[in-house]
Amino acid sequence: MLDLKKLISDFFQSVNVNQIDIYNEFSLQHELGIYLRAVLPTYKVQFERNVTFFAMDKRETIKKEIDISIFSEDKKEKYAVELKYPLNGQYPEQMYSFVKDIRFMEQLKELGFNKTAAVALVSDKPFYEGKHNSGIYRFFRDEKSVYGEVYKPTGQNNHYDFVVLSGKHDFEWVNLNQGRKFYIVEI
Repeated sequence: MLDLKKLISDFFQSVNVNQIDIYNEFSLQHELGIYLRAVLPTYKVQFERNVTFFAMDKRETIKKEIDISIFSEDKKEKYAVELKYPLNGQYPEQMYSFVKDIRFMEQLKELGFNKTAAVALVSDKPFYEGKHNSGIYRFFRDEKSVYGEVYKPTGQNNHYDFVVLSGKHDFEWVNLNQGRKFYIVEI
């Protein structure tokens, strides 16, 4: 079974060593995919695959497409990776998107994926430190753990919009070049 967390960590190490230019979420997705294809020649690595491609039961998932799918030819081994690289502020909204990605990865694991991972790469300090450490901020700044009911932090109907995580997911912010940080939540 693949160690997704190690593969993704090794990719970020490669970004530092080889000075790979990651300038938006699209470039992150493609550079990681290229890297995975090189180190996993016996697996298929595909982008934006619909969940239904894997012919699992038809339970509803929070999202429909997987950023990066890694699978064996016979699909007996399958892995999923969701990526975020927000560049336009909106810190609480983006943090909520991080939580939704984690829930999506939980759902795919429940549907039979061997392992899944939610990855966030950030350039701005407010994602991991700041004055406000309550609400959604506490998960990413103080606790570095996401769990339970997480409510959408903004909007008129935010008390109706929430995600319920089935597990507790601890992570750490890891330094990357150019003042960036990332985390990997493997499920």
